[in-house]
Amino acid sequence: MIVRSTAILVLWIVFSYPVFSQQTITEHKADSNTLLSAFSKGKIKGHVRYFFMGTDNEKNLTDYYAHATGGGLNYRTASFRGFRLGMGGFLIFNSGSSDFMKPDPSTKQYNRYEIGLFDIENPSNKRGINRLEELYISYGWQKSSITIGRQLINTPFINPQDGRMRPTFVEGAWLNTTLKKVKLDAGLLWGISPRSTARWFTIGNSMVVYPQGVNESGNPSDYKGYISSRFIGLLGIHFAVNPKLKWQVWNQLTDQVSNTLLIQGNLQLGESENNHYYTAIQLISQQRMGNGGNDDPAHRYIEKNSTSLSFGLQLGWKQKNQDISLNYTRITKQGRFLMPREWGREPLFTFLPRERNEGFGDVQALLLLHKKQYGETGFQSQIGFGYYQLPDVLNTRLNKYGMPSYTQLNIDLQYDLSKYWKGAQLAFLYVYKSQKGNSYYNDKYVINKVNTSLFNLILNYRF
Repeated sequence: MIVRSTAILVLWIVFSYPVFSQQTITEHKADSNTLLSAFSKGKIKGHVRYFFMGTDNEKNLTDYYAHATGGGLNYRTASFRGFRLGMGGFLIFNSGSSDFMKPDPSTKQYNRYEIGLFDIENPSNKRGINRLEELYISYGWQKSSITIGRQLINTPFINPQDGRMRPTFVEGAWLNTTLKKVKLDAGLLWGISPRSTARWFTIGNSMVVYPQGVNESGNPSDYKGYISSRFIGLLGIHFAVNPKLKWQVWNQLTDQVSNTLLIQGNLQLGESENNHYYTAIQLISQQRMGNGGNDDPAHRYIEKNSTSLSFGLQLGWKQKNQDISLNYTRITKQGRFLMPREWGREPLFTFLPRERNEGFGDVQALLLLHKKQYGETGFQSQIGFGYYQLPDVLNTRLNKYGMPSYTQLNIDLQYDLSKYWKGAQLAFLYVYKSQKGNSYYNDKYVINKVNTSLFNLILNYRF
């Protein structure tokens, strides 16, 4: 009932806003330092989104498709003595899709991608899926700000990962501050609403929304509802040695589960911003904390004595309108690199949309990436081709999701339609993944994973 009332209120604001805002701003513009003025001079932003997604699997395996439409509003007050209030919500409708409740007949596997456009917890829901995404108070001073409540943040491991209808939001306290050459990000989180969901979760419960894969013994993982984790603590330090050399260090502590450290350095080689070479290095180290999520080994997220170590290297050449890079990632044999996929995309240099290397150890990956902007046309492209050598699908100690080695081709095209329709953007993403590892004639290692084409067409309108 509360959610329905909120939706009605949001729709009322949409249709009444032009008249309402004009009246309030006219009547109360005298004192810009009053609380009433802060509300009347607040800004409302809107977003309408259409998303088509389709999966073309191997012959004799089930194909899928989905059409999703949605819209939402975001309101933020003007500053009142440094304080601001903000809130926002979004509604999603399933406007035509495959039957996500029906598994593939031969493998008994369910849909993987299209279901993520809606509520992954309730795949049969084709009516309005709504979520109160933002509700916060912030305070800003000099080069600093602190925000408390439901909000968006962007860190290496917790980020919007906006590859479906809506991104991942968090609930907590988030601080940004700058001290001379050092920029600090710090936060304490106690709630997460992952993308592809319609509700908010505690930290422990937010880790078990997506498929859990298998444990190191090869049995289905069974940690849903069993992970005891109350908070996430994050600290990010950004330090510019000079305009060309920059370092960042991130530490993420997940209560009773893990501690993850990321160190990354970026170096520009050359004087010109419009024509130079660049390089970057990356290290990610992860250790288990506490009981790994649960005292019972059958319900743990991370096994006892589990550690993970990965390295990354990037070499690139950037011109005014294009960027070409060669990227390498090595995850060692020490153990699986684990980070809940519900929280965001991984920060590996070799990441390509629609696949992850989280959940694996003993990985070698190589990615060639080309980005280009075509003058003032509003058109840009990003083409990537990567090779991902993973452990054998039967090596369950290092392969959590039964994914064989593969190559991946991404063609990502985006067109800014502002010249014709202000605030509109059209995007098309094509992905093809080709199998390179052994699947032992078992199609459960193939369907929705390799030898598959993915089609994505997205239209965004922001106002």
